[in-house]
Amino acid sequence: MKLILTQEVEGLGSAGDVVEVKDGYGRNYLVPRGLATRWTRGGQKTVDSIKAARAARAVRGLDHAVEIKSKLEGAPINVQVRAGQAGRLFGAVTVTEIAEALSTATGESLDRRTIAIANPIKALGPHEVSVKLHDEVSAKVALNVVPA
Repeated sequence: MKLILTQEVEGLGSAGDVVEVKDGYGRNYLVPRGLATRWTRGGQKTVDSIKAARAARAVRGLDHAVEIKSKLEGAPINVQVRAGQAGRLFGAVTVTEIAEALSTATGESLDRRTIAIANPIKALGPHEVSVKLHDEVSAKVALNVVPA
């Protein structure tokens, strides 16, 4: 089955890519979740619009991505969240909260979809996340989750 990815799917491709997947994976997982649409001849316009939107959100260039990486990896970034007495959080730290903290620390707007968390953050203290700034540049960011 030929599909056009509408969002980045790890291990498969990024938004705007045309991929060939098994029928069941496409029909039962990718299409119902809005991660992909069926490929058609008129789908090229969709591919072009997705790539244009991704380029608008992307970091300006490789040099700029390396500059942002050095800012992010320079010092731990504090994320303030509501927490109980024993240091447990009310819920988990969301990617949106992390993106806001990173944006205020660097002065650059970062897309929340570029942030990858290995395990949900549900406790105070130091944690690590990765941020994909460019196709060739990704940063490991030290987060310090503190009570608000």
